[in-house]
Amino acid sequence: MKGKMKWWTFAETVSIAIFLVAFAFVPFAFPADQIKLLVNGKEIQSDVPIQVVDCRVMVPVRWVSEVLGANVEWDGKSKIVKITTVSSVYQKKAGINDLEGIWQGTLAFAGNEVRLVFRISVSPDGMFSAIMDSPDQGAMGIPVDKIDFKNGNVRLEVMSGRIIFEGKIKENGLTIEGELKEPLEGVRLPLVLQRVEQAPELHRPQEPKKPYPYKEEEVVYENKKAGVKLAGTLTLPPSGAPFPAVLLITGSGPQDRDEKVYGHRPFLVLADYLTRCGIAVLRVDDRGAGKSTGNFLTATSEDFSTDVLAGVEYLKSRQEINPELIGLLGHSEGGLIAPMVAAQSKDIAFIGLMAGQGLRGEEILQLQAALILKALGVNDSTIDKNRALQKRQFTVLKQEKDNVVAAQKLRQIMIEEIGKMSAKEKEELGYLPDARIDQEIQQLLSPWFRYYVTYDPTPAFMKVRCPVLALIGEKDLQVPPKENLQAIENSLQDGGNKNYTIKEIPNLNHAFQTVQTGSGLDYAKIEETISPVALKIIGDWILQQAGKR
Repeated sequence: MKGKMKWWTFAETVSIAIFLVAFAFVPFAFPADQIKLLVNGKEIQSDVPIQVVDCRVMVPVRWVSEVLGANVEWDGKSKIVKITTVSSVYQKKAGINDLEGIWQGTLAFAGNEVRLVFRISVSPDGMFSAIMDSPDQGAMGIPVDKIDFKNGNVRLEVMSGRIIFEGKIKENGLTIEGELKEPLEGVRLPLVLQRVEQAPELHRPQEPKKPYPYKEEEVVYENKKAGVKLAGTLTLPPSGAPFPAVLLITGSGPQDRDEKVYGHRPFLVLADYLTRCGIAVLRVDDRGAGKSTGNFLTATSEDFSTDVLAGVEYLKSRQEINPELIGLLGHSEGGLIAPMVAAQSKDIAFIGLMAGQGLRGEEILQLQAALILKALGVNDSTIDKNRALQKRQFTVLKQEKDNVVAAQKLRQIMIEEIGKMSAKEKEELGYLPDARIDQEIQQLLSPWFRYYVTYDPTPAFMKVRCPVLALIGEKDLQVPPKENLQAIENSLQDGGNKNYTIKEIPNLNHAFQTVQTGSGLDYAKIEETISPVALKIIGDWILQQAGKR
């Protein structure tokens, strides 16, 4: 030890080891706000529990209970105590604040840029916690499952996204240089994180703010046939009951009642607009999502149609609702389900389709893949190879009912077709690691996908007798407008239904946002949730069906 240890209450002859075991306090003769404790040259304040006892500063030595071998310097007169060359445990404590804070970086891939934000906190007991935001993808508050920090090296694991960030804090404490990895995908991308004072915020100007000028009610009802309880929100205009009503049907994937995606809540915006127009709106969590029960993973579009029928029965039970004016409004897969329900129920007064499809599932998927790949700059030759692979996959799904046998056949097909691709083509199509093949086979064999690939909406459309509104955005890459709108019109005409309105709306994407391109990477970046043009078309059309316009 350097210097005299006159500030100890024990004799100078007492060893540091004994003192630490005793968990004694170390008193100073200066007020707490005047003492500076330097650890490896860095001033430590909030992380060290300095206390004032009888007008003297007390530093609990238990805090540094493993600093044996530390070099403590104090001349007995100054107000600065220096501790250097501490053990690894002490270094970990002293360095905690180096990682705490908000860190932001930008990933560059496939000609696009995506911001990532890590919000890292430290609890009083020195434990880390963190969440990750991807504001450009509208994904916020994603848990970081594992955090390792040692000697300036950082490792953050996000299991839900199957990604790992590894980096090292630079000496200035403001930058972490590293890379983001997706082990299953074989992806490694450079990523530099910068310490920022405030994370970027998502601006969603169309989202309504409470208090609303209408009644909002939490509801729960049951699909008795499936044994599923469905939770949702019913919004009712302030006056004019009984009201026309519309039940909103979400797109593919486990969606909540607001159809929250990419930081947008389109069904919240849609329900708010329609309710202000005098239309009651029921929006519901999908089975197995939000507050609804049931298993989403084992359900198909047909199963979801029975949930919609249960919603219609619930609306019929409400005295505020006109049972003769209950309609459906579905987005994407919801636009597939709506005619399914209308074809079997006479209680449906009208159906609206937002990016609803008129083609068989396999046709949609092939058109969709080609358009998206082309938008990403992939050449026609690579697109053709992907289409050939899709056709062979879909043939297996249609012909082979046994999942074990189907998996074997799909694996062989994928090995053969991927083997014909160059390294660049494999990378563009995402087929580099074997794990990617296993993941895709699992998705292909899911009940939902098997059903979707083979489902043809034509027979359902031919049975629909109520008025139909079909809207698709001009820039929609997921449900190509011309092919699908024509198919819907043909099916309705073949079934004898002449009461329909079909529109391709200029400059709208699959989410009905106003865009220059239809790239899905733009969804979160765009502040608009739903085009006002689309909202007005939908609202006016429903009011027309209700005889109020």
